[in-house]
This record gives sequence, structure tokens and C-alpha cells, in this order.
Amino acid sequence: MSVSFDEACRILREARHLVVFTGAGISVESGIPPFRGPDGLWNKVDPSFLELEVFFRDPAGSWRLIKEIFYDFIGGARPNPAHDAVARLEKAGIVKAVITQNIDHLHQEAGSVHVIEYHGTTRRLVCLQCGKTWKESEVDLSDPPPFCVRCGGLLKPDFVFFGEGIPREASLAASYQTMEADAFLVVGTTGEVMPACALPWAAKENGARVVEVNLHPSHYTDSITDVYLQGPAGEVCARLADALLEPAR
Repeated sequence: MSVSFDEACRILREARHLVVFTGAGISVESGIPPFRGPDGLWNKVDPSFLELEVFFRDPAGSWRLIKEIFYDFIGGARPNPAHDAVARLEKAGIVKAVITQNIDHLHQEAGSVHVIEYHGTTRRLVCLQCGKTWKESEVDLSDPPPFCVRCGGLLKPDFVFFGEGIPREASLAASYQTMEADAFLVVGTTGEVMPACALPWAAKENGARVVEVNLHPSHYTDSITDVYLQGPAGEVCARLADALLEPAR
């Protein structure tokens, strides 16, 4: 494993199909805490409210925490330099797709277009009775739980709860991009959450080179990472984007 910034730039610059794979760490500089780890949200809040069984049994109780955490708090976050850097690289044609484990929609707000939201998003809600999907802006969240104005059914955020599988469309799209990739830029993820954490491994087995940007070593660092760049995602990703886009200026 290398820690050479120049080597990382070479891998990313020469890639035919570069895929960016992001986790909670890329959004920390936007004010969103990670869910796991010493400072993780789940050390402060019992995550059982996101279990499907609990949600169905006590939707009002679950929704109070969902609204407080994912809409009132996280919903006010804005993209940081790491999201901006990824969007700049996609606009330049260097990044072909982004696979994100995050549900905060910040990649799209920064300008990324080809984003696969592996765990879904807070920006949509789905009716558990009629199946209609609503945009967040179309739903009144002032007094949760919200209900479908078409049929009166309970609405659920369109992201993956504990006990749910990965949406088929996202799973297939992520698998396709993983197999196409000859380089994977891994940013801000510990590599612990299944099945998402298996994607970089699959890319590596398929011949992709792996460049990792993380504040601390992950499960990938000493196993599949070719170049490890340690530091805050915003700082390192912005520096990478500047270096890769330099010839185009």
C-alpha cells in the first residue's frame, strides 16, 4: 500500500471508469455526525426506532425521532468541499458514477448527477398502503407521523430501515458500476456496513485499483487499498480535484 498523493492522482487520471464510493465520513464536515464509532449518533440515540417492527408498532414514536434527526437536524446540512470536488470531477468526465451509502442528498445538491443512493434518501417518502412516492416538499412533517393525502396510508421515509433489504434498482446499478470500474475512490467509510461494504472488495477482485480517503484507517486500508490518503475528506478531495483538473485549465 502506498501513501503517495502523486500515485493516487496517476491512478485516478488514467482510469477509464472511475467510481466514487462514499460513506458518512464525507458528510461530517457538513455538520452531520457519523452513525458509528466513538462520536457516532448511535452512541447517543438508541437506533431501534429505525427497526421496521418498532416503526409499525409505534409509528408516532419512531417518526418523532426520524423528524428530529433526519429532517430538522440533518435536513439543514449543505454540501462541503468534498461533495463539491466529486461533482467537479464528474462534470469534467473523470468520475463516471457515485455510489453513496448516505441518505442526505448532498452529492446531488453539490451538482453530481450520476448518483446511486444505495440506502435510499430522506428526500422521498413512500405510502405503505398504496405505494405512491411523495417528495419531501409535498409532505407536511409538522405533526408526525405523516399520512398519504391520496389514500390516508402511513408514510415511511424512502431509506433503508434495519430489517429491510437494499432496493433492487440501487443494488443492480451499484453492482453494474462496480463491475465496470477500473478505479474506486473510497471516501469516508469504515467498511463495516453490509452489504454496501462488499462493493469495494468486488471492484478490487475485478481488477480495479483502490484509492482511499479517510481520517482513520478502515477495514479496506491494509487489505485492498492501493493508495491511502489520510485526512479530512473535504481537504483531501479538493486537493485531488485541483490536481486532476489542472491540465484542463
